[in-house]
Amino acid sequence: MRATVMYGAGNVRIENVPDARIIEPTDAIVTVTRACICGSDLWPYQQMEPTDTGRVMGHEAIGVVEAVGGEVRKIRRGDVVIMPFAFSDGTCVFCHDGLQTSCVHGGFFGTTEVAGAQAEAVRIPLADGTLFPVQVDKDDALMPSLLTLSDVMGTGHHAAVSAKVGPGKIVAVVGDGAVGLCGVIAARRLGAQQIIILGRHADRIALAREFGATDVVSGRGDEAVERVRALTGGLGAHSVLECVGLDAAMTTAISVARPGGAVGRVGVPQNEMMPASQPAFYSNISVSGGPAPVRAYIEELLPDVLNGTIQPGRVFDRVIGLDDVPGGYRAMNDREAIKVMVEP
Repeated sequence: MRATVMYGAGNVRIENVPDARIIEPTDAIVTVTRACICGSDLWPYQQMEPTDTGRVMGHEAIGVVEAVGGEVRKIRRGDVVIMPFAFSDGTCVFCHDGLQTSCVHGGFFGTTEVAGAQAEAVRIPLADGTLFPVQVDKDDALMPSLLTLSDVMGTGHHAAVSAKVGPGKIVAVVGDGAVGLCGVIAARRLGAQQIIILGRHADRIALAREFGATDVVSGRGDEAVERVRALTGGLGAHSVLECVGLDAAMTTAISVARPGGAVGRVGVPQNEMMPASQPAFYSNISVSGGPAPVRAYIEELLPDVLNGTIQPGRVFDRVIGLDDVPGGYRAMNDREAIKVMVEP
């Protein structure tokens, strides 16, 4: 089968790799009908050390189940399924707590251990606990929005939940990528009164406004902090969604939060030390978040996708075939595309 293989920074190829196959009796094989490129894929695209073996990329997908192992009970051949970016058994204490990204038997797709889904097919470990069947046709018009439930919409929602967004709250969203835009959707859905998007790309800002952003801050650093303060009566935001992962973004997030406020961080941190920890401490700002347990959020978000209340699939502004994935990486890295959908 054909798949996207990354061999180092900037070195993405489409190659023939061994077919996805059942290894464990709890596995399933899914033919990928839609996948995508994630902002977090750009970190290895920019920084990955060269390797001879390569890594099959991709951790977001929708597809059709083609085969199941002998111990799979809930997933059936022919099911149309959402594949969350993490696999999980659905039975451990953390899965029961709705934290599937910490499953004691789980892990992540698109790593050196488990091949990713920017491919014609993908092996799903722990299929019963991982996959979420949806009762729609594989070519339904809602597929782009359903695909976001595998990661970015659930991640934006996790940022909002971690930041304690609720009715009447003032929310600031740091980052205008796909996750930040989905964070705007989540904040509006949870009842925020004011939503400030921090970003500077015109196409993304326009979409953020359509999703519910009430204010835009295009500056950075101290300029951005001053502007958010001005928009919030000098107090800062109750809830801040940090959707980037860079030190500067985290510093800004803490700086625009009001005393007693909360920051939900879902941008993959690029530094082991958390910036602005002392200001957060002295202002009693809580900082939470991490890899979003999107499997836990699908059931909550799915009805709003199905009835059109939210349309997170609009973050996809480019659709490509598998052969064009290297160009899709370049487009996202150069900020020429918000998020690229792949149709193998």
